[in-house]
Amino acid sequence: MKINIQEKGAFGSALLNLAPGETFNSEAGAMYRASANVEIDVTTRTRGKGGLLAGLKRLVGGDSFFLSTYRTTDGRPGEVGLAPTMQGEVRAVKVTNMTPWVCAGGSYLGSSDGLELDTQYQGLLKGGFNREGLFFLRVAGEGTLLVNAYGRLTELEVRDALTVDNGHIVAYTEGLQYTIGKAAKGLVSSWLSGEGLVMKFSGRGRLLVQSHDPDRFGTRLGGLLPPREA
Repeated sequence: MKINIQEKGAFGSALLNLAPGETFNSEAGAMYRASANVEIDVTTRTRGKGGLLAGLKRLVGGDSFFLSTYRTTDGRPGEVGLAPTMQGEVRAVKVTNMTPWVCAGGSYLGSSDGLELDTQYQGLLKGGFNREGLFFLRVAGEGTLLVNAYGRLTELEVRDALTVDNGHIVAYTEGLQYTIGKAAKGLVSSWLSGEGLVMKFSGRGRLLVQSHDPDRFGTRLGGLLPPREA
């Protein structure tokens, strides 16, 4: 399968070139174009795992309840165009059996059929204070994962420790650990700095972050909108 990342920057998207017999999964609603020979099937599960419960977990975690599966129907190649809802970059990540990835809520765009999706509960302590969501999505197996960011997407190499502002995590390699903590030494100083809580990663691995925080943008935009009429 060939995946071309198009329109790099604020309006990223991906164009899939499906060979006969190949399938690809994505967030329901991510497809914006497809060749006439592509069949689209909608399900709550991927590779026969999870079912209704998996769909509910993804929904709580900020992803779509349903997944769309694409395949060609006539033994010929086909094309599928995918794009995220929020404006930002899209990136293809190679996943191997040795290095599963973990996606923060809402950052999963799609994955090849060789990958399994498993929703992981972050716990009340982490999830309750983490704007990324209560559930993260573990992606394991062999294949290609598509993730999307709000704004610019940057890959960082974590060596021992790295601090990231809450709301900017896209995905990271399994094995990295994180805790929720204050941005500054004191609680008042943390809130006055405008940062509040941060995610403190430890270990060694790769981390994808987004330059902009959709929650902060929504809060700023909401304050500028006129009140709703009753």
